[in-house]
Amino acid sequence: MVHRTIRASSKVAILHPTIEIIGALAALITTLGWIPQVAKVARERRAGDISLFATGSIATGVLLWTLYGLLIGSWPVILANGVTFLFVVAILGMKLRFG
Repeated sequence: MVHRTIRASSKVAILHPTIEIIGALAALITTLGWIPQVAKVARERRAGDISLFATGSIATGVLLWTLYGLLIGSWPVILANGVTFLFVVAILGMKLRFG
């Protein structure tokens, strides 16, 4: 029986600094953009207007992005999506608790 090991790629693309800045800003904005929603639901203890399906879909998507980041060894992808996942799961938990 042959066993194969899956390893993260050791090839790292060197990108122009402007491209890296754009990516970093996008990650920062899309990750931190969840903080007001988490705070609002926690403060009001109300989540009736939040779609369970949409929030669950987003949680699944960012979890998959985090897994993808792990597989390719990309810390920016891992961190941005890992933190986003935590925020979205917090909203999902409050949605289930508060309705």
